[in-house]
Amino acid sequence: MAKYMYQASYTLEGVRGLLKETASGRRKAIESAIVALGGKVESFYYCFGKDDVILIMDLPNNVSAAGLGMTVAASGMVRGRITPLLTVEEADKALGVKVGYRAPGQP
Repeated sequence: MAKYMYQASYTLEGVRGLLKETASGRRKAIESAIVALGGKVESFYYCFGKDDVILIMDLPNNVSAAGLGMTVAASGMVRGRITPLLTVEEADKALGVKVGYRAPGQP
């Protein structure tokens, strides 16, 4: 399974819904949606600043992640972004990939 970070902020209507449903109620609903996709929530945090929610989750693939992101966005209650995450070991493997690349303007 692939790991993703979801960072989101509620719209005004989303905050109103959160006030009615509670933070734990929203967590339960979000966890249920992710489990239905075959995924798992690793961690879930509410925060303040640019984002209202930070979520680390495992999902089967990019299609599942994109489908989740589009479904949530279509609600109009949340603005979010999903970032694929790499383990340290995956990053080390990526650093070992040799690509024949020439930067713009370089000989």
